[in-house]
This record gives sequence, structure tokens and C-alpha cells, in this order.
Amino acid sequence: MIFVNKPSFSGNEKKYLLDCIKTGWISSEGKYVKRFEKKFAKFVNRKFSTTVTNGSVALEIAIRALNLKKGSEVILPTFTIISCCNAVINAGLKPVLVDCYLNTYNMNVSQVEDKINKNTSAILMTHIYGITVDVDKILYLAKKYKLKVIEDAAEVHGQKYKKKNCGSFGDISTFSFYVNKHITTGEGGMILTNNQNVYKYILKLKNLYFGKGLNRFRHQGIGWNQRFTNIQAAIGLAQLENIKKTVKKKHAIGEYYTKKLSFLSEKIQLPLTSIDYCQNIYWVYGILVKDNQRLAAKKVIKMLKKEGIECRPFFSPMHEQPIYLKMQMFKNKYFPISEKISKKGFYIPSGIGITRKEQDIVIKKITKVFEN
Repeated sequence: MIFVNKPSFSGNEKKYLLDCIKTGWISSEGKYVKRFEKKFAKFVNRKFSTTVTNGSVALEIAIRALNLKKGSEVILPTFTIISCCNAVINAGLKPVLVDCYLNTYNMNVSQVEDKINKNTSAILMTHIYGITVDVDKILYLAKKYKLKVIEDAAEVHGQKYKKKNCGSFGDISTFSFYVNKHITTGEGGMILTNNQNVYKYILKLKNLYFGKGLNRFRHQGIGWNQRFTNIQAAIGLAQLENIKKTVKKKHAIGEYYTKKLSFLSEKIQLPLTSIDYCQNIYWVYGILVKDNQRLAAKKVIKMLKKEGIECRPFFSPMHEQPIYLKMQMFKNKYFPISEKISKKGFYIPSGIGITRKEQDIVIKKITKVFEN
């Protein structure tokens, strides 16, 4: 089986991990946590950063840290991971959805302004699958209507929008270090901001709102225990040191697939190699089955699995999530592009650890499915 993702540990991961074990610093205290946070902030071009247990928690704490008015509305894409919508709901806010574009899969920024009203407090923009949101248009609307911006950069480690680093935009940004990301620590996340007061609040929220000194166990607020370990940070630091090589390798993986699969362009839509504001970083290599093909993505995934190729379906849109339908949150809401690509889209093995030989096998099996 060629799996959809295979990580790579080709740098100092083992060296740093052995140092953690040797010194006994394996929990949330230790030199690698601060080193990783500091270097990641510099890499992204933010003033402040702090690690947390995963990307979903990063979103939860980031939104809480902005102190948005309870019951106010946050605009976000319907085509995204459920963590985004959950974080909005869990903060006592109302998610307001917009559709996505067919070519980039990112939120349709032309629909955002129509959703803004006196109750809107923020926009949550999530970069999807390797191409970024058209950030300037979101920042313009946020400034015009005095809204906060949360940038979910979980899928775009090392990506740039108009030569500026993703994760550097808006009031606050978040990353995930799950195993399928360009930088992985197994599980893990990061929150970044340029606002010192927001940063201090994040530190309290992620660490049980501990007091200082002898008052450590006198808590002035409600927080979580979402600390990152020195072991995770050791892996993360080693991965960060190799990020340029990783991005280069991911470009090569994506470009090779495009070169070899382009002859099927009448049957499948391949991801954009670039758009006027960024080059695809290929977090995943997504394929969309065209309307002239009767195959749904789930059928293709099953067929490829029988051939030894693991694939994954695209996200299911928020307005079609069973739990939200049960909660009657998005009644009578229709977002045709998101609905279409969730049924027709899937992504193929493209992890940093994939070999050219494995790619050739994937290409051969995809060709078999769509030429029969």
C-alpha cells in the first residue's frame, strides 16, 4: 500500500530527541520549546508565538484570545476542516459561511462583504490545500469594517502570499504540526500574533491561568492545559531547519504529478500550479473528477485502494455536516461549489517521504481507473 502521507525525518530529529532523553527534559519545560517558538516566529515574521497541543486547540485559544463579543458573527468558508467552525461555536460566536472558488478551493472573497453586518466581529480565513486565500482583499474588508482577522495557516508551512510569509497576516494566526504537514511534531500547533497583550492572554489560556510565584495555584481565570512538550519541540525544530528543502521537494512532487497526469485533463481537474499571487505549495495533491465522468470521488478512492493506493476525500462542507444539521445551524443554506468539490474531489499520495518510483505507480493506477 502506498499511503496518502509518509513523513520524512532526515535532519537533526534523532539528535535532538536523544538530547531530551539524556537530560530528562521531556515535558513542557526545556530548551527546545523556547528555541522552536522563537525560530518559528522569526520564520513567519511575527513578534510573538507559543506552542500548543494541536492545530484545533490553536484555533480555539486564538479566537478566545481576541475577546470577540459573545453572540457576534464570524465569517468563514464552508469548505474547510470542522475545527474552524467548532472553534467559533465553542467561543459562543455564530459562524457565517461563504462558498469557495472552483479553481483554488479557497473562500470566495467576493461573497464576504455581503455577509458583513453590524453583528460581524471577525473573518476566519483558511488557506486550503496549497494555494492561499487572496489575503489583501480580506484585509481590506477587515480594515473597512473594523473586523478582526484570524489566519488559519495550518496547511501552508513555508508558503508565501505576494512574497510575504503565510502566518504573518491578520490579528492572529495558527498552524498545525500534524503528521501530514510540511513541519510535523506528530501532533501540535502554534499561535502567533504581533499584539503583546493578546500574546500574554494566550499564555494564560493555554496554561490553566496559573498565577505567579507563590500564587501559582491561585487562578484568576478559566484556561486549558494545552502545553507542548520539549520532545515535540525537538522534532519541530529539526523539521523547521529543513523547511526550504521540504518546500522544494513538495514543489517537485506536485509538478511531476501534473506533468504525468495532464493528458487526463479532459476527465480530471488537476490543481493549479500557480495563481497571480502565489505558487502552489502542494500540501496535498488534489484531483477533481470532471462532470463528464460519472464517477464520484468515493468510488475512485475505493478503486484505487484495491490497486494499493490510499487516497482521501476532500473536506465535507460545514453546512452539510451531520452534527450541524442536527443542531439546525445552517438550514436552507446552499453552497454549490463546495458541495460539488466535496463529492468530486480526492487527494493522492504526496507526502514528503514519497519516492519517484511510488509516484510512478500512483500515476499508472490513476491512469488505469480513468482510461477504462
